[in-house]
Amino acid sequence: MSDNLLRVQPIRNGTVIDHIKPGCGRKVLDILNLSGSDTTISLLINVQSKHQKRKDIIKVEDRELNEIEIEKLALLSPNAIVNIIRNYAVAGKKTIEIPPFISEIVQCPNENCICNNERGVSTNFKLLSKENLQIKCTYCGRKMEEDSINFI
Repeated sequence: MSDNLLRVQPIRNGTVIDHIKPGCGRKVLDILNLSGSDTTISLLINVQSKHQKRKDIIKVEDRELNEIEIEKLALLSPNAIVNIIRNYAVAGKKTIEIPPFISEIVQCPNENCICNNERGVSTNFKLLSKENLQIKCTYCGRKMEEDSINFI
C-alpha cells in the first residue's frame, strides 16, 4: 500500500517553510506572492505532525525568502520554521517570531491616519498580543486583529 503514495521530492536549493498553521498554506502562498512565480512550489496541507496535530508545509525551489517576507510569514503563522536548503541539505534554520514592531508591511485601516495621507511616512505597528494576534498603529492608535490585517 505504501508504494502507491505520492511522495514529495526533496529540493536541491530553495526554502522549506515548515510548521505553518494548518489551513494557512494557501494564504501564505498568496501573501508572499509565491504562486505567481515560475519556480516549482509544493504545498502540503494538513500533514500530520509530531509537535502539533496538523501543519502545512511549503517547498519553494531555487528561492530564499527575504526579511520582509519572513516578517509577513510571522504575522500569518507565528512559530513557523524556515529552512534554507542548499545541495539537498539544510544550510540554515530559523524559527519565526512576531517582531515587537512591524514596519512597512501592514496597511493601517484608518483612512485618516498620517501613514495613509503623508508622502514618505511608512506604516508602523506595535505588537499588543502574540496569543490572539493584535497590533496597534503607532500613529493613530487603531487596533487590528489577525483576520483584519491587510498586507501592503
